[in-house]
Amino acid sequence: MPNPKRRHSHMRGAKRRTHYKAVAPARVRCDNCGADKVPHRVCGACGYYKGRQVLAVRVSAE
Repeated sequence: MPNPKRRHSHMRGAKRRTHYKAVAPARVRCDNCGADKVPHRVCGACGYYKGRQVLAVRVSAE
């Protein structure tokens, strides 16, 4: 298999990697409590998913 004859510059590697960016996850509002949550996941604030409670969420005393 052929190998490069000379070393690639830092700029050349940086130009190749311009599209490797971190993407923020999508957020939606919970139908039950209105908190932000990741789509297709149980709401961490109230424990509801698709209109029914699937997780018992403890209330912290703060």
